[in-house]
Amino acid sequence: MNGRGERNGFLFCADPLRLSRPDPQFAAELAAARAAGGRIALLDHDALLAGDAPGAVARVARDSGPYWYRGWMIPSARYAELEAALGARGCALLTGAAGYQRAHELPGWYEAFAPLTPRSVWCATAPGAPPPTADELAGLAAPLGPGPGIVKDFVKSRKHEWYEACYVPELADAEQLASVVGRFVELQGPFLAGGLVLRSFEPFVADGEARVWWVDGEAVLVTAHPDSPGPVSVPEPDFLREAVGRLGLRWVTTDLALREDGVWRVVEVGDGQVSGVPAGAEAGALFAALAGAGPR
Repeated sequence: MNGRGERNGFLFCADPLRLSRPDPQFAAELAAARAAGGRIALLDHDALLAGDAPGAVARVARDSGPYWYRGWMIPSARYAELEAALGARGCALLTGAAGYQRAHELPGWYEAFAPLTPRSVWCATAPGAPPPTADELAGLAAPLGPGPGIVKDFVKSRKHEWYEACYVPELADAEQLASVVGRFVELQGPFLAGGLVLRSFEPFVADGEARVWWVDGEAVLVTAHPDSPGPVSVPEPDFLREAVGRLGLRWVTTDLALREDGVWRVVEVGDGQVSGVPAGAEAGALFAALAGAGPR
């Protein structure tokens, strides 16, 4: 709840074809948020991405209290603009721009989870800039040592182009690494987020991933990953609690995969506001926790 004892609000994406109604993709979640007593407001996501943050929040009532955002991914710089535009209307986001970037981009969350996730190195790269040279990539990859690796940006990989733009059979092969990185940068184009990340490859079993949803340091929901074909069996997430506490953010997700040697590993951390809930998952407990979360 906010400082006045009221339930927290939820800022959902509007339907781009009719801005007065919510995006149908989030209809079930909006119903859960409303059932939990949360206020509902709508955001024009397209306007925000186009650089019109004031227009994007024009339907949010002035001085209507704090909000959790819930919707499609937002680049970190645009999220900061959203925070400022809401502030100008006397409202606030419960996850500030700095916290969003820390959870949303790998360099922000990696240190807190380093013992639990594949080893990683990175460098900043602007969208449209040429990729690092083979020699530069060899220097970047050197701390990871020989062996296979994964290429991604600060937010996303291209795992559906696995051999073309994601998986590197041998990181020590500079030409091979440069080929995969070059193709990844080409395919990401203007959507490359933050820079390049190289990760050591760890073999996981083929039973899918799990997603744990954390609110103020408590695991309130465990679901399959939206890309997983069905339900997965996961351990109690208490082994993640210390790392989530180190990160120090209010609403985050941790994606887990079972390594072939039987060890559960964190493959991704995300800001809960833009993490997908798999179809059919019951999210009532999550939105109840969010609606009732106290000030911090």
